[in-house]
Amino acid sequence: MNMYPWQHDAWTRLQAMRARLPHAILFHGPAGIGKADFIESFAQALLCEDVRPDGRACGACASCGWFAQGNHPDYRRVRPEALEDDLPAAEGEEASADERKTKSKSASKEIKIEQVRALSDFMNISTHRQGLRVVVLYPAESLNMPASNALLKTLEEPPAGTVFLLASNGLDRLLPTILSRCRKFAMTMPDHGEALAWLEAQGINDADGWLREQGGAPLAALAQAETGSREELDGLLQVLAQPSVDAALRSADKLSKAPLAALVAWQQRWLYDVFSYKLSGVIRYYPRYQREVATLAGRVHVADLMQAIKSTNDRRAVADHPLSPKLFVEDMLLDYTARCGP
Repeated sequence: MNMYPWQHDAWTRLQAMRARLPHAILFHGPAGIGKADFIESFAQALLCEDVRPDGRACGACASCGWFAQGNHPDYRRVRPEALEDDLPAAEGEEASADERKTKSKSASKEIKIEQVRALSDFMNISTHRQGLRVVVLYPAESLNMPASNALLKTLEEPPAGTVFLLASNGLDRLLPTILSRCRKFAMTMPDHGEALAWLEAQGINDADGWLREQGGAPLAALAQAETGSREELDGLLQVLAQPSVDAALRSADKLSKAPLAALVAWQQRWLYDVFSYKLSGVIRYYPRYQREVATLAGRVHVADLMQAIKSTNDRRAVADHPLSPKLFVEDMLLDYTARCGP
């Protein structure tokens, strides 16, 4: 597997752990920096039969061949159904494009207890090549409570010869008991220049703009740029730039169709820009909206901005499981309007 340029230092740090490999490693850092690809590369390297001097998989042995084909007998990957590339059709049937789209929308965003329990048989049989067995699980915060408890029992009494590699975008969303049973491995946001150079090498136009809008996360920027659309982002920013009750209610239905966690993150960055501009005249995320940010910063009181930031941060904790997406967005925009409106 290829490694992103900003991951080489992390890979070197990781190699120091191989002599005394812990039974569970939790890789944590911001979303969109390639943690999942990184731990998949490490999983392949742990199973490789002819590891290179730099610790990476050879890519040529039988084990690497099985891994590349997705059928290595000593490897399991656990993630939400919604992240699977190809959702299966009913047995014996071919799914139409519309059916597959419907299944994708209804696919679970959680890791369920059945997925964790399914690892039991895998861990209770001998390994195929008398080596390690490796379980990759991400994002760890998508474990629902029953699944978290089931995983915890396994981590408390880890089977011999089994290594768990978990990835998380936020440690504060995991059970403290799970955190205590994993060796934590931090992965940081890449340097802006390095991430920008990589994005430009992918042929992305306005790479700097996309990168800033995604908080410096290069893979998130690439995914957003490839859609070629800022419609949802601009729709939100236009309401934030000129807040009013009418605009909040009028826009809530359309905006609620976007990922809610993304909406909250975009609003957090907007508020950061307004606060930063008010204090130092600097805009980090949305230079395209400099005039609007400057106008708002000149009008809103610091205390109101601080309350708006706190309120938005609190919403992030429930953005993945709202009772009603439309009501969630309405409440978010009305609260913002009450604090930052005219």
